Amino acid sequence: MKSKFETVIGLEIHVQLNTKSKAFCRDSNLFGLAPNSQVGIVSLAHPGTLPYPNKEQVYSAIKLGLAIDSQINRVSTFDRKNYFYADLPKGYQITQDQTPVCVGGQIPIKVGDQTKLIQIHHIHMEEDAGKSIHDQNASHSLIDFNRAGTPLLEIVTEPDLRSGEEVDALMSAVRQLVRYLDISDGNMEQGSMRCDCNISIRPQGSTTLGNRCEVKNLNSMRFAKKAIQYEVKRQISLTQKGETIQQQTLNFNPTTGRTTPIRTKEDAHDYRYFPEPDMPPIVVSQKKIAALKAALPKLPWDYEQTFLSYGLSPKDSILLAQDLDLAEYYESFVSTYEQAIPFANLLINQIRPTLTGKINDYPISQEYLAQFLTLINDKTINKSLAIKQLLPNMLAQPSVSPKELVKAFSQEKDNNSNQLAETISNIIAAHPDKVKAYRNGKKGLLGFFMGEVMKQTRGQADPGASRKILLKALERAH
Repeated sequence: MKSKFETVIGLEIHVQLNTKSKAFCRDSNLFGLAPNSQVGIVSLAHPGTLPYPNKEQVYSAIKLGLAIDSQINRVSTFDRKNYFYADLPKGYQITQDQTPVCVGGQIPIKVGDQTKLIQIHHIHMEEDAGKSIHDQNASHSLIDFNRAGTPLLEIVTEPDLRSGEEVDALMSAVRQLVRYLDISDGNMEQGSMRCDCNISIRPQGSTTLGNRCEVKNLNSMRFAKKAIQYEVKRQISLTQKGETIQQQTLNFNPTTGRTTPIRTKEDAHDYRYFPEPDMPPIVVSQKKIAALKAALPKLPWDYEQTFLSYGLSPKDSILLAQDLDLAEYYESFVSTYEQAIPFANLLINQIRPTLTGKINDYPISQEYLAQFLTLINDKTINKSLAIKQLLPNMLAQPSVSPKELVKAFSQEKDNNSNQLAETISNIIAAHPDKVKAYRNGKKGLLGFFMGEVMKQTRGQADPGASRKILLKALERAH
């Protein structure tokens, strides 16, 4: 039964950038090192220290904005967001409030067979806080400042999402995009990407937004979906009881599957934003913006359309566009050797599952892979034999052409030898009763004889050739 309420969700997606240094100092921006080993006087906010911008953070923001058709502000400014927490060394966060670097834009998502454009309000640059650890000491919280000052981009959507599935699709699309642009690994498990979900409900058909609750720091798509499901049920239950939904900031507990209040939701004035006095405006030339745009790779949704035009299914098109290296590799092959569908099948079913690194490190050249497909297509070797024996031999000897390998281990097509005819003759002689039954109308016995042929030849006989010889032999048999 359709719910009387519509779910309305807006996301604040935080993307940690893979720059070498932090946002406003030269401290190393590496993950997974010893606690408090990647810190310095600026990231720890020692008195008298001053921040300075990281140009790679600025360029990463512009690349992301260009990829989603945002308006790029050539002049953007930094602001201070004031709040106190133990892992925020300065007692404020350097962020962008009044003039963010990117405004507007849209990201396409797919849910089932439907495509939807999610509108982006803006993208701004900021720094991350440190990390509080509450479960390693019974009487104290521990703080690791390695993450303090890590450069972030925050993508703020319009309230366009309507379900956990759409949130999942958008987070997946953003992760794929930042990997394409090589600005982040998008690894949610390591905290490289996380999101805050602003969730509200309203009666179906209403255009008025209800009071929203913000679920903070969701670092797993599975947890995000669970948090949304719980929070929507909670808000509907309160509304049906006639109670008011309070605007709150919430925490989600993956163990219990419940949200719990952290604090009453702040409004912008609670953070006492004001212009960052120690940072001048960031000014980027139109020439630099044009250069960044020219250097953008082909984007995932563009590759998907290209692959659909090759005749691939939507599922295979999406799969081959998941990774930029894979998409480029596939497009390069097809532009040179054609064979779009056979190569897609080979890449998806045989090559991709065996990869231990990048596709460009695959030992067999594209030229030899094209030869491999041609040998199957012109029936020099049957497909099953090619995959089971020829391909492993090519991997073992990648410098030898598949044509030479076919000759070397005597696996040329078997239908031009007398051995197959002799094998079939012996099978017919061994089963006179079944031959008689076949000739009396039990044509289904052809499957039995084909099975015997494959058994006798250990699956190496060409099925088409075997069937032709077998039919002739059965008609001649007495």
